[in-house]
Amino acid sequence: MNLIGTYQNGNYTVTIYDDGTKIRENDLDSFDAAFPECMDVKITNQCDLNCAYCHEDSRNDGLHGDILNPLFIDSLKPFTEIAIGGGNPLAHPNLLPFLQKLKERKVIANITVNQRHFMQEKYATLIGNITANDLVKGIGVSLFDSSDKAFISKIKIAPNAVLHVINGILTKQDIVNLSGHGLKMLILGYKMFRKGVLYHNPNVDANKAILRELLPKMMPNFKVISFDNLAISQLAVKRLFSDKAWERFYMGDDGMFTMYIDLVKQEFARCSVAEKRYPLMPNIVDMFATVKAE
Repeated sequence: MNLIGTYQNGNYTVTIYDDGTKIRENDLDSFDAAFPECMDVKITNQCDLNCAYCHEDSRNDGLHGDILNPLFIDSLKPFTEIAIGGGNPLAHPNLLPFLQKLKERKVIANITVNQRHFMQEKYATLIGNITANDLVKGIGVSLFDSSDKAFISKIKIAPNAVLHVINGILTKQDIVNLSGHGLKMLILGYKMFRKGVLYHNPNVDANKAILRELLPKMMPNFKVISFDNLAISQLAVKRLFSDKAWERFYMGDDGMFTMYIDLVKQEFARCSVAEKRYPLMPNIVDMFATVKAE
């Protein structure tokens, strides 16, 4: 792995490598961040897929966010990580200048797209452009069809591609189809928010129970399995680690090192399902302090 960068954040030092490894270091008993290490940033609510469980309630007639003019972007610290999503972020007309602006500030951008968009020819040139020009470090791909062998072959060779799946939507057959291909997987918690509330049904709960049971056996069948905090809670992931290993790998509660920004509504929050929202401020440090103070 190669070093991307090192920076000081509050009372600790962060070192980031190109395989996604992040190391926090200090001589104290805790880490106190002055600004967010990483942020989920929604840039559009437009999407033509109409997924029934979409907690963002993205739609074909959804709005694009103003992503070039918010003042806080100029206050972002070098090597801050941004996970760009939507909606379908590939459809945003200002995606390329936005990514270029982030790169000029040495901000590490990643992007999340749906499997169907990832496989569409009309987005192939755009995806190739943003990866070849180092405008994004990683691509998250939200699973739609695990039986698509062409997709599995493509995501395996895509640089720093991570498969995104949702606890409760991922089925036992999906796990079988995806196992043994050396994939990197991020498991997201099922969000009881917006469409997630309406879609919730007994099958979702059954799939959650199956994943919780199979999780220990899945570990060797994937190159990497990671989790968001909601999935960690829903799947009781801590039971799979020793106390020492947990202390090493757990990256902290929502709002300790992370935050959520919605550039469609021009607001920010602790996380994407937080009901308490605030209007954007000119400086990311002030925004993060607001989230931490909750």
